Amino acid sequence: MSGPDDLLVDVTRLAAELASAEPPVVLDVRWRLVGPPGRRDYLAGHLPGAVFVDLDTELSGPPGVHGRHPLPDPAALQRVLRTAGVRAGGPVVVYDGGDGMAAARAWWTLRWAGHAQVRVLDGGFPAWAGAGLPVTTEPPALTPGDMTVRPGGMPVLDAGSAAEMAAHGVLVDVRAAVRYRGETEPVDPVAGHIPGAVNMPATEYVGTDGRFPAAEALRARFAEAGVRPGARVGAYCGSGVTAAQAVLALHRAGHPGAALYVGSWSHWITDPERPVALGPEPGDPAPAAD
Repeated sequence: MSGPDDLLVDVTRLAAELASAEPPVVLDVRWRLVGPPGRRDYLAGHLPGAVFVDLDTELSGPPGVHGRHPLPDPAALQRVLRTAGVRAGGPVVVYDGGDGMAAARAWWTLRWAGHAQVRVLDGGFPAWAGAGLPVTTEPPALTPGDMTVRPGGMPVLDAGSAAEMAAHGVLVDVRAAVRYRGETEPVDPVAGHIPGAVNMPATEYVGTDGRFPAAEALRARFAEAGVRPGARVGAYCGSGVTAAQAVLALHRAGHPGAALYVGSWSHWITDPERPVALGPEPGDPAPAAD
């Protein structure tokens, strides 16, 4: 079972680990849904020894019928992680620009690939730089790793199992409420949500700085959404990035069996035969009148 101690690492502890005889591999996965690519941020300054890994092209497969951020090809992912120096059983720390989403998807992807020793830097790059810790533009000296990708380390939902989870478990839609209700859809061509899914926007379980509340507070908030001990639970978003952060939060709250619908809404809507729900689910408060 994953607990708070093996999910996150703070900047003070990471700095000490990087100065030790056996430092962790550090992956910089800064990413934006829109705007300049994260590699520009990396080149402008990164943690000493950090390796840039691109979420769009290296931690995900090509966008298409499987969604905007589908699972990567295992062989391609293995090449990326070995090039970055990831060793079998060796510790890895991932960080992003501070909101925690890309880092959580990297955390999830490595664990899905069978690599359990991976943590997220709490607060990301802003926390590190804000603490006055060293930042460099120097490229790292890399020693190739020997990690073997073994898919299956994390539970995955497809469209069928997501629908079943919504009907007989708890499927959490972590998009903003207006997207869930289908009032607006700024990214995908179809608005709405998977019938039976409950809405719990990401802002309800993580701060804008990417930091999580205490495990007890998370447990209580997820319980309000119906996620109680022993419940079957999964999460989805637009393309499986923000929902990976929900899975991390669920692990922190004591639900290590939480599953990710990797294709998420961007995959669900590729089949026009799949049902789409609009408005609040029964029991949810109705949207305010104009």
